Amino acid sequence: MPKQLLTVLAGKFASARLGGLTTAAIRRFIARYKVDMAEAANPDIASYPSFNEFFTRPLREGARPLADAEFICPVDGAISQFGSVERDSIFQAKGHSYTTTALVGGDAELAAQFVDGSFATLYLSPRDITVSTCLVLGACGA
Repeated sequence: MPKQLLTVLAGKFASARLGGLTTAAIRRFIARYKVDMAEAANPDIASYPSFNEFFTRPLREGARPLADAEFICPVDGAISQFGSVERDSIFQAKGHSYTTTALVGGDAELAAQFVDGSFATLYLSPRDITVSTCLVLGACGA
C-alpha cells in the first residue's frame, strides 16, 4: 500500500470544497460513527464547505463542561500511552518519537517547562476525531 500517496490524497479530499459530495461524505461519517451534531455550535451539516472544517468544528457553549479535577484534557478518549518526558523526547503515537518542542508548536521556552514532566497520549475513535497528547508540568508519576 502506498501509504504516503494515500495520506496525500486523503488530505486533499479533506480540504476540498466539493459541495454536495462533501456534504454526503460528512453525512455518511456522522451516521457511521454516530457523531452527535447537537453538540456542534453549528449543527447544519451542509454549512461545512470541507471535511476539515467539519472535523474541527467548534462545540456549542456548555456542550462539554470542564470537570472539577486536577487534570483535564480537551478531548474525549482513552489513554493509549503515558510516561515520563525524557529530556525533550516523548514516545508518541504510531511508534514515532516527537520532541516536546514540536508538540508545543516549536516554542522551546514553553517546551522547557515540561522537562521531567509526564505525558499521556489519548486515542480518539473516528467518532471522537483524532489523537491528542497532553503534557503535564512537573513529575506526576505514571
